[in-house]
This record gives sequence, C-alpha cells and structure tokens, in this order.
Amino acid sequence: MKYVVVLDGERHEVDLDGSLARLGGQAVFAHVAEVEGTPVRLVTIGDEVHRVVARRKSGRGSYTLWVDGYRFEAEALDERTRAIRDISAASAKPEGPAPVVAPMPGLIVRVSVSVGDLVTAGQGLVVMEAMKMENELRASAAGRVKAIAVAVGNAVEKGALLVQLEQLVS
Repeated sequence: MKYVVVLDGERHEVDLDGSLARLGGQAVFAHVAEVEGTPVRLVTIGDEVHRVVARRKSGRGSYTLWVDGYRFEAEALDERTRAIRDISAASAKPEGPAPVVAPMPGLIVRVSVSVGDLVTAGQGLVVMEAMKMENELRASAAGRVKAIAVAVGNAVEKGALLVQLEQLVS
C-alpha cells in the first residue's frame, strides 16, 4: 500500500508491503511493536529502533508524533486520498470577499464602516495616510463587515489586516 506522508511540512512517499518499506526508492525492513500498558510503540526501520508515541489529531490522517523525545506534526494518507485532497485544494477558490489589508505602512485616518455593515464592491472602507498622501481602501466585492482590526490613529505595517469581510448568504 502506498502512502504520502507529510512530516513537518516535508512530503515523503512510503510504500508498505508486509514488513518491507520503500522510502525514497530504498527498501528497508520495518516493524512496529507495542509496549504493553503504554502508548509507546517501538518502531524498527532497518537496524534502528525508535520509541514513538502517536496522538491522533482532528482531521483524517493527522497526528502529533514524539520520536525519541522529539515532536513532529505528521499527516499520513493513502495515495488515492492524498491525490483527491491535492486536486480539491488546487481547484478550491477562496470563499467570500478578500480581506482589506494595508498596501504599505501608514496611519489610519478614517474608518468608514462598522461591524455588521453591508458593503458593495468598490465602496470605500478605510482611509490611511502614507507618504503624506491619503489613500482610500475599497472593498473588492460585496459583503458584510465581519471585523475591523484597526482604529483611527493606529499605525499599521504593510500587509496588516484592516477590515475582514464575509460573504452575503442569499
């Protein structure tokens, strides 16, 4: 059975066939033994033995692993499930209107909306001063103001969240 394992963000392909595991094309002996009465497993890979504790997280195939005292975040999915998840992620579109973020460092001089307000595409939401000029930042799409992360007089850095919008439910 082929698996795709993501370990601390790094992707690995593992092919398990009985007690034989292929990791990156190299075949090695692999065996897992329980330590009775504990959550510890002794995992043998080749001629190395590791003490492993695995805790299942929410989400299919997600685990936190402690291997010889070191913590790792892991996701292990069979090849088919991983392919479906990759295709779904590639075709997924962001939901709702884009949040309004600071295009450059500046000072907030006006907030024209309140939480709960309905806004239209192109409506001015926040005015910020940057390089001695006032810049009106507008909504990219219609929506409802979900949160306002700034107030008049706040200094903000480039990329800072200013206003979060949510999609209107019809």
